[in-house]
Amino acid sequence: MSDTRSAVRRPPGPAGQVHLGIDPETLDTLLQVRDKYGDIVSMTRRNGRLAYFINDPAEVRRILVRRHGRYVKGPGFERVKMLLGNGLIVSDGDVWRRSRTMIQPAFSRQNVHRLLKLMVQCCDNRAARWAAAAEKGESVNITSETSDFALELILISIFGDDYESRLLSKGENPFAFLASDSTRDLSVVMKARNLRRLLLEIIESRRNAGNAETYDFLSMYMRATDKQGAAFTDDELLDELITLIVAGFETSANTLNWVWYLLAGHPDVEEKVIEESRSLIPTVSAVSADSLAAMKYTQQVLEETLRMYPPVWLFTRRSREDDELDGFEVPEDTDIYLSPFILHRTARFWPEPERFDPARFAEGKFAKNERPYFPFSLGPRRCLGEYFSFLEMKVHLGLLLPRFRMMRLDDKDPGLELAVNLRSASDIWLQPVIRTA
Repeated sequence: MSDTRSAVRRPPGPAGQVHLGIDPETLDTLLQVRDKYGDIVSMTRRNGRLAYFINDPAEVRRILVRRHGRYVKGPGFERVKMLLGNGLIVSDGDVWRRSRTMIQPAFSRQNVHRLLKLMVQCCDNRAARWAAAAEKGESVNITSETSDFALELILISIFGDDYESRLLSKGENPFAFLASDSTRDLSVVMKARNLRRLLLEIIESRRNAGNAETYDFLSMYMRATDKQGAAFTDDELLDELITLIVAGFETSANTLNWVWYLLAGHPDVEEKVIEESRSLIPTVSAVSADSLAAMKYTQQVLEETLRMYPPVWLFTRRSREDDELDGFEVPEDTDIYLSPFILHRTARFWPEPERFDPARFAEGKFAKNERPYFPFSLGPRRCLGEYFSFLEMKVHLGLLLPRFRMMRLDDKDPGLELAVNLRSASDIWLQPVIRTA
């Protein structure tokens, strides 16, 4: 009797086993089952495990926000854990709650605002490179440029003066491979692990110096304590630093890569961003928390870019206990697949989803917590660095777009690389032209 009841209450789905990973085949599978069976689909993975694909915004929100305690990280995080250790992105339960509580103060708006000068500095470094390329009539690899910009910024934000004195002491950035190699395979994992000794040396040096009351993320992490007054152990601190370095640059780098590409193909949108930037930050000295908050249209452009190209295209969870979603039973130990990329491009929720239209995010379009949209996840596990990321991207566009026009070299679509992060399959090359006032 119970088997019949369970079968009746299970969502519709294909009869045979399907492949589910983090790859193009999985995207094709999820799109096909959505189109055939709807927004809640039951499948059996090739390893025999029960899996649900959830594309209903209300049920996605229920899983990530209201019932987040009933779900833990799902399949696919093993490879991420090899790279990041047991940092905030991959940890669960009490370990995650303790780390989140300790780290959260470092990302307060007041603390992040202290980094605005660094954001301006990193933009100046890009501007010098782009001006030289423009004068020579050379194109720039905007994929590399945005990666280098975001990586430089997060490293300076973490290490402060130690960035130049310790990380660049041998003339090159030891973390540069993270920007140049997107594979995140075992060789990248080993390179990251080999840098833990360097990070530990910097930590020990800070401790010997008394970890003075300077502000950078490393100092904040080292001073953080839990409710019992205990600080991070060395291994915990190293895991959180590697997590912050990798996650702290990839989201902004990938988004800026796509936004430059999109603006180069949409001059009407580009002109509105330029007009807003020139009005609110006519000079570098005008860059402030208030002026950046007033960049409403630029915010819409960034959010629309994140709709079309969410940095993490597929989230997974695993049910810790029996649950129910939209009248369907969710047995304990069910694998759950959630895809911002698919939800953001479902026409029922986003008309003409392939069209780039920042007006979708104009104020008043959606109730505050009802947008079918989760590029930074939702609920307690929503990305702590979201505000930092939007701030740096606004500074980047606000200072560089009025100075440089970026032109596409051809009409070729760069395609999608569907791995842990959503990247362009091929690097995007653009031609910079210095704008006249």
